[in-house]
Amino acid sequence: MPVYIRKGPADIPEPPDSGHGDDEEELFLSDPDQLQDQLPQPFRMIDKVLDRLVDRAWDFISQRETVRVTEQAIQTIPIMQVSGDVKLPVRTNCVACSEDGRYIFLGHPHGLSVMAQPQGITTSSSSSPYCVPVWQEDHVEITSLHITCLGEMVYLLASLDDMGVARLFAYYSETSHLIKVMNETDDLNQRSVCVKFELSRGGDYGAATISCNGCQCLEVYRFPKDSWLKELSQHAPGVGDTGKLSPVAMLMKIKPPKPHTGSTMKSPFEVLQKTEDGNVIGSGQNHLISSRQWEDQDAVFKSVYRKYMVTNPSNTTDPEDRPSCVTSHFLLPGGLFPVLGGVKPQTGGVAVAVCLWWSGRHNLLQYLLCKAPRDKPDPEPKPDALWPNAQEILCSAVSSCTRHITLGLVTGLVTVWDRHLGLPLSVVSVEADSVFSSIIFVDYWSSTATEDALHSQGPNHSSTQVHLLVTCKSGACHRVDAGRGLDSHNVTQLSERPSDPGCFPVVTAAVPFLQRLALIMQRNGKILLQDMVDRRVVCCFSLPDTHLLANPWNPVFLLDPTQQSLLIPGDQRPGPDSGEEGEDRGSRLFVFRLRDAAVVKPYRHEYVGRASSPQGQSGTGTSNLEETCNLYFQQRVPSVEERNKVMTETWNQLQEHAAMVLLQN
Repeated sequence: MPVYIRKGPADIPEPPDSGHGDDEEELFLSDPDQLQDQLPQPFRMIDKVLDRLVDRAWDFISQRETVRVTEQAIQTIPIMQVSGDVKLPVRTNCVACSEDGRYIFLGHPHGLSVMAQPQGITTSSSSSPYCVPVWQEDHVEITSLHITCLGEMVYLLASLDDMGVARLFAYYSETSHLIKVMNETDDLNQRSVCVKFELSRGGDYGAATISCNGCQCLEVYRFPKDSWLKELSQHAPGVGDTGKLSPVAMLMKIKPPKPHTGSTMKSPFEVLQKTEDGNVIGSGQNHLISSRQWEDQDAVFKSVYRKYMVTNPSNTTDPEDRPSCVTSHFLLPGGLFPVLGGVKPQTGGVAVAVCLWWSGRHNLLQYLLCKAPRDKPDPEPKPDALWPNAQEILCSAVSSCTRHITLGLVTGLVTVWDRHLGLPLSVVSVEADSVFSSIIFVDYWSSTATEDALHSQGPNHSSTQVHLLVTCKSGACHRVDAGRGLDSHNVTQLSERPSDPGCFPVVTAAVPFLQRLALIMQRNGKILLQDMVDRRVVCCFSLPDTHLLANPWNPVFLLDPTQQSLLIPGDQRPGPDSGEEGEDRGSRLFVFRLRDAAVVKPYRHEYVGRASSPQGQSGTGTSNLEETCNLYFQQRVPSVEERNKVMTETWNQLQEHAAMVLLQN
């Protein structure tokens, strides 16, 4: 039987190094990632096993997420319907209520109107309120209103129109009196534009942010409150004239700080003479650095860090040359700087100072208001206190008692200053995906039994904790709990950056009469209340099907703490049968009475004023330097052990670092 034997060695062919199968060799045709060489065995098998584990884990996560979303969809969110509505004569641009809750003032395209609500807003025909025009002017569209009580049933109104004209009104006995046009001028080319006009609580002072030639300044006015009350009581019913009331006096005009330039001074003695009394230092205006030193230092910095500096042709403007915008707040009595200024603090809730900061700057400046009156305002007023910060300030807020001032910095830091001590209460870092856009105090917060016991020891106790609501430009929102000590900080993310542009929050505000609830208004017109502790949506507000939210990108709303209501203007939906005529757009003012809503009952508490909450306690004012020093030591004593521990750890770290440097040398 013939046997056929192959010539040559009968070797078994070895598998190729790549080990690709027919299906694997064509993967690069459909997957560009396969253009790279695969790992050799056995690492390729390990990689496949890991990929399968990751895929299975991701499938499991996706299933759980789907179940969670389904469960949330099943849990229906309560819908709060409208409790009442009022027909508006024309489109409404702004709404404000008096502090006593008696009146609601509305700004329209042709003036102002008022609506009385002695017993709250109802829908019954016998007591249904209506808008009454109190001041009308053609071609004047009121866009902003600020109200304060000047006296019993006497109200002071600060208005701003679309052309930047600020007006001051007094409302008494159902009559409005135009007191003054703040930036009135005969020459239209020289007219300044008012950006913001606010009043201090009680109507003793006013602050107008004036923009002229691309630069902003703050004009602070002192109002003759007592004279106005006497003159108004003698007025007969009817619209008043400008000349019938005492004139307004400008207290000071604060201009933006000058850019830093080289100094011509030769000795420290000249610098000290330039700082006058020497109480305020840190502004950087008085120094010994010459222009040549400044230029040399700038050149050295650019040469050393050239590769780290990113050149952006679209952003070549020097920060010193950019227009500076100012943000200001009135401050009530209390704090250290009035004592240092040698001025006896006022009582009775009268503002004693104004604090402000300029965009692109690091410093918070404070100016006293209770200075001796002068014939002419100081052309260049000096700040009475300066609080420096590590980074540029982006946003700020003041607590209702004005004891605490919080600043949002450009690097994601939140600084809370305690005015009673003149020191930072807390510095908290927020891991945000974008810079801050706004920051507000949550003055009404449900406290624990431990916190109540601490607050019972007095408003000046060292364990004071504040609660803040921080909103980022990306739409993300964070709750910040800040207090004295390393273990008293907490940051909770309430919402992430919305994936849907329609869900972007355009308004985020704390409800002053409901504990730990935030009002959120989204770009798509959705309005909801969110719990700031467990982050769940408590309820949504629904307008009638015939109307929609007016201007959802910049909505108008009002939280009335006295009536415990939410007021929202709405326009009639456009359509062939809408019957829209004129400028009213079928506008109505919709009212949601939260006092009667069962869904917010767990969050309700009795509203007795701004100073009722632990954060609203302004504490005892200090009248001399001795009392201020005693208060300072009382605050510092409880934290001695903690500060000594931190100091010891710092010295140990310095010694270890010095020893390492010696070994390297």
